[in-house]
Amino acid sequence: MRIVVLAGGIGGARFLRGLKSAAPGADVTVIGNTGDDIHLFGLKVCPDLDTVMYTLGGGIHEEQGWGRADETFAVKEELAAYGVGPEWFGLGDRDFATHIVRTRMTAAGYPLSAVTEALCDRWRPGVRLLPMTDDRVETHVVIDDPDTPGKRKAVHFQEYWVRLRAAVPAHAVVPVGAEQAKPAPGVLEAVGEADVVLFPPSNPVVSVGTILAVPGVREAVADAGAPVVGLSPIVGGAPVRGMADKVLAAVGVESTAAAVARHYGPALLDGWLVDTVDAAAVPEVEAAGIRCRSVPLMMTGVEATARMAAEALALAEEVRA
Repeated sequence: MRIVVLAGGIGGARFLRGLKSAAPGADVTVIGNTGDDIHLFGLKVCPDLDTVMYTLGGGIHEEQGWGRADETFAVKEELAAYGVGPEWFGLGDRDFATHIVRTRMTAAGYPLSAVTEALCDRWRPGVRLLPMTDDRVETHVVIDDPDTPGKRKAVHFQEYWVRLRAAVPAHAVVPVGAEQAKPAPGVLEAVGEADVVLFPPSNPVVSVGTILAVPGVREAVADAGAPVVGLSPIVGGAPVRGMADKVLAAVGVESTAAAVARHYGPALLDGWLVDTVDAAAVPEVEAAGIRCRSVPLMMTGVEATARMAAEALALAEEVRA
């Protein structure tokens, strides 16, 4: 079975771990969000790609869900001592090595897709990890300008999420550069050849939504001959993790499982899983033309996540039939 997953960071990575357990023989291709990418200290940092790579390769900091296990921060402390910022984005010493290798390879002319493949040669994640594009795309968030009352400004998504902790209203989310980007080699082919396409419980705006913003990707998913099934990142009217509610509000979407399904729409989705606490939403989603089932969607561990993945694959087979 050939499975394609459009994945963001922590939620996508943890779902993939469960998917590998549920379908150990499957050929899994992951199309990773690169809109969260940022240049820091002269280095190219790809948080979502690295989170998938570290999680599936056994190097992730399990408690926080991002960064390396057994990390130290000597370089960060020395940079701060020199007054070099930003201090709000902390890279660990082990993590620095990944970004140094990536930056050296991209400077030598290698595209991000080739660099990602080379990095995965070390980590052996057990999936084919593709960036959504080799081109530069950065998600920016429009917020009120605290220095100029009545005005707004755009900040990088990482600044909105890490420095501001999504504590201020988001008025718009803009994947800068997406309109000019091209899908990375293998992305459209993987979708076209898939037996199943999955949207994990990743952020529908700044993760899956950014991937779909790359010209050709949304169309490929919509035209896929395979069933497309998503899992709701909203449970009981709130995101399981992160700030999906803040960015959903910015694009005019309610923070409910049914509203997110309608946001994707029947042109993309064939099936949608909601948590059991949102079982009342099933008729509403099905009225929108999307097959829907309610199952437990809390990723409390690999076994629970594997059951979620198995339910998604079962719904895909139901749709196919």
